[in-house]
Amino acid sequence: MLLGIVLAFIAGATNAGGFLAIGQYTSHMTGIVSAIADNLALGVFGAVGVGVVAMIAFVAGAACSAVLINWGRRNDRTKQYAYPIALEALLLLAFGVLGTASREAPGFMALAAPLLCFIMGLQNATITKISGSRIRTTHLTGMVTDIGIELGKYAYWHRSKEQPDAPRVKADLKKLSILLRIVGMFFAGGVVGALGFGHLGYIFSIPLAAVLFILTSPRIVGGAAGARGRKA
Repeated sequence: MLLGIVLAFIAGATNAGGFLAIGQYTSHMTGIVSAIADNLALGVFGAVGVGVVAMIAFVAGAACSAVLINWGRRNDRTKQYAYPIALEALLLLAFGVLGTASREAPGFMALAAPLLCFIMGLQNATITKISGSRIRTTHLTGMVTDIGIELGKYAYWHRSKEQPDAPRVKADLKKLSILLRIVGMFFAGGVVGALGFGHLGYIFSIPLAAVLFILTSPRIVGGAAGARGRKA
């Protein structure tokens, strides 16, 4: 649960801050695919290519997460989810360092959007695997829908006395609480990311990467120390 909240914050900060940095949201594919369709209909083929590359990068990030998790599951189950999160931290760090060094260089600007899409695909697939497909952290459509469903079930529960023999409808308040916290942290991350990237620029991705390193280092370092101890 803590991991999901932290990742939602990171995703919100990266998405909102990335928009200020490169002028494009990178965490949700609905808008990107819709933009591809619109630009294709309008004949703006350059923008179509940009959208297709962004979508491919997101898919590649998700696929990379699956590869790392399954590799970790076979080799060291205690670190299977730490690997993709550590990679996300490294890529965010690279984004901050390269963006600060190159500023508005055309080469970096062409790389920045696919890189952020890859990071978002990587993170979304990781939390999807961890939560058993119950939680997403890079986009909110599904979670906001689930919040509405649970609120509807809660409202309907109060009418159950009218038909005492009918099956009882009861909201999952624990699930609702988790969803509200994740959506809230995505929003908070968006505010912090917009302020951070707006005032500091690309370098603000470095503290975001540091948070992820702090999350994964006990698994990575602890697992390595344990392996050395067993060999000794």
